[in-house]
Amino acid sequence: MGDLPTDSGGSDRKSPVKLPIAGKRNILITSALPYVNNVPHLGNIIGCVLSADVFARYCRLRGYNAIYMCGTDEYGTATETKALEENCTPKQICDKYHAIHKQVYDWFNISFDEFGRTSTPQQTEVCQAIFKKLMENHWLSENTMQQLYCDTCERFLADRLVEGICPTPGCNYDSARGDQCEKCGKLLNPTELQDPRCKVCRNTPRIRDTNHLFLELPLLKDKLVEYINSMSVAGTWSQNAIQATNAWLKEGLKQRCITRDLKWGVPVPHERFMDKVFYVWFDAPIGYVSITSCYTSEWEKWWKNPENVELYQFMGKDNVPFHTVMFPSTLLGTGENWTLMKTISVTEYLNYEAGKFSKSKGVGVFGNDAKDTNIPVEVSDTLFTWADLQAKLNSELLANLGNFINRVLSFIAKDPGWSSGCLNGVVI
Repeated sequence: MGDLPTDSGGSDRKSPVKLPIAGKRNILITSALPYVNNVPHLGNIIGCVLSADVFARYCRLRGYNAIYMCGTDEYGTATETKALEENCTPKQICDKYHAIHKQVYDWFNISFDEFGRTSTPQQTEVCQAIFKKLMENHWLSENTMQQLYCDTCERFLADRLVEGICPTPGCNYDSARGDQCEKCGKLLNPTELQDPRCKVCRNTPRIRDTNHLFLELPLLKDKLVEYINSMSVAGTWSQNAIQATNAWLKEGLKQRCITRDLKWGVPVPHERFMDKVFYVWFDAPIGYVSITSCYTSEWEKWWKNPENVELYQFMGKDNVPFHTVMFPSTLLGTGENWTLMKTISVTEYLNYEAGKFSKSKGVGVFGNDAKDTNIPVEVSDTLFTWADLQAKLNSELLANLGNFINRVLSFIAKDPGWSSGCLNGVVI
């Protein structure tokens, strides 16, 4: 099998570590890493965790050699913002909410092989190693960009430290974040927001120049398109994933900034950027790799073994471009033999009442709400009885459906013109 883990980043798993087995079907399963800045809601669970869990259980029942990796996404602005709100350090926020996430998923009996976290030494090691390969292969460039700066807080404002009006025509959502509008889903830059305001002090920031590192997506396009065509055309990508990816390609790939003016994150190992950290959407997908490295020191047998391992990834639709464009481009740019995603399963949103679930706004049904109801999990066998079948036939089929059909036929008998109108599209 393999070695037992030493530091699993928070897992209390006791089962032996699984490694790829020659001659067997080896399947690596991931679900999108939930942000650690709040309690997971049912949208997170339905959106990717539950579907991945169902698939993992199916694989195990079929006798496939499968592992299911997930964990909390702990770096970036969202964590710094939550730490400011709760008057504590980002690490304290991560420790608090990682434990809550794990409790919720344990209650739902999600069968992770490893539920880890990204604020680990393994994450730093893997992330920096990938960055250095990208530097060596000349896929990174240095550019000056304009960023919002808050004179009151005396700091550059990363995307999630800014709110404003969404610039997308027809949207005009007044609480759009600096990285993405929650209403229309459009990816944004903070400087695009109309009437921007600092989330900390609520004052209006100003634009200032700052130097950052960029991933040259346009130069990687040929490698990326070749990969996308080889995978998506084979029918192993869900249609909404293909549509979202093609939309990015049609719009034209642009340089993508991979650094941020923050303190909480993976440090950039570059002499001119020592005061910066990696952008969370650069390092978060790498978390799948680092969490696997917490699971086993022989993680490369899963992640650098495309001939013998199939990678299945599950996520909500807002995460698609980062997994079909950004993450594979990053791995392709290293020139190493990575296990790239074979199949992607994308879930549409689970909405709450008339709008979306939102952790940041506290809107929706959260995992701890379900847990705290003390509703017991159904663990008994399903029982078939003729008496129950008879009751269903009488109460639902005959009484409800039969009554409905009888009323419709009565209307038609009384007024033949009514039925003609129905068939012509007035009702049907």
